[in-house]
Amino acid sequence: MVRIGILGAAKIAPKALIPQVKKRADCSVVAIAARDGARAGAFAGAHGIPEVVESYEALIARPDIDLIYNALPPHRHADLSIAALEAGKHVLCEKPFALNAPEARRMADAAERTGRHLIEAFHYRFHPMFLDILEKVRSGAIGRLCAMKADFSVRIPYAAEELRHRPDLGGGALMDLGCYPLHWLRTVAGSEPRLISARMEEGAAGIDLVTEAELEFPGGVPARLRTSMKPDQKIKAFLAIKGSEGILRATNPIHPSRGNAISIQRGRDVTRYSVDGETTYDYQLAHVLDVIAGRATPLTGGADAVANMAMIDAIYETGGLKPRGT
Repeated sequence: MVRIGILGAAKIAPKALIPQVKKRADCSVVAIAARDGARAGAFAGAHGIPEVVESYEALIARPDIDLIYNALPPHRHADLSIAALEAGKHVLCEKPFALNAPEARRMADAAERTGRHLIEAFHYRFHPMFLDILEKVRSGAIGRLCAMKADFSVRIPYAAEELRHRPDLGGGALMDLGCYPLHWLRTVAGSEPRLISARMEEGAAGIDLVTEAELEFPGGVPARLRTSMKPDQKIKAFLAIKGSEGILRATNPIHPSRGNAISIQRGRDVTRYSVDGETTYDYQLAHVLDVIAGRATPLTGGADAVANMAMIDAIYETGGLKPRGT
């Protein structure tokens, strides 16, 4: 039985962890801590969490917790994840992994030093849809990789308390949304790109409402990334991969259980299909538990998380805004 403690009465936990835990017999959520005790109590009551702990630090120190789910905003990812690792806990940390690459390196170093697992919650990565995409590309179904583009955009209207519009908390379209298509591109390529150009449209001071970047992967493979959280933005979530013998297009790799589509075009022939499965979060939890049990190697976190944050930092710098936390 893996006993889980949640940091933060966040909106994401009732979607990304709690329902998935309730389906299983090998894990349980035993406690929660939040900045506001009353909110934590209400959250615990609503979701059947047995105990509320008075502080983040007290939750981390509990001997009856094996795994910490860090659902807090990015500005509390590094310090509390490192503290949890040093307390002997495994950590599932929400994306983006940290405020910046130096923080990410400290987190990855702490995991290596303590021998605990630190996994970044890129939930899409564990779903059969993305595994299918990777299998098609790596098996040569569209030939040699030639070019890619990816977009994940969702409207996030401005509000003073909205963390995505606050640079001090780790906000910005690239941080909250664009980290996904960047990770899609890096994962498909299986290598690290160099940044060619970046453009940002600024909203609140220091906050990118729109980010566009051109990358180049080894072998001269170009890739384009776009993300937007403008108030009039329609939802977009797609990945297109051009090969020497065809093109693969994937719609909604972020939440495929809500509907997805893959097409593979080779000349005039087009094959269209979708991939069935549970929510991405079900597969994410299963992966985390497999890693803890020694049945799997982590697919996210570590050097991968550091590299993603390093490219995010570079895009901010080139786009004319400061990396978060600097």
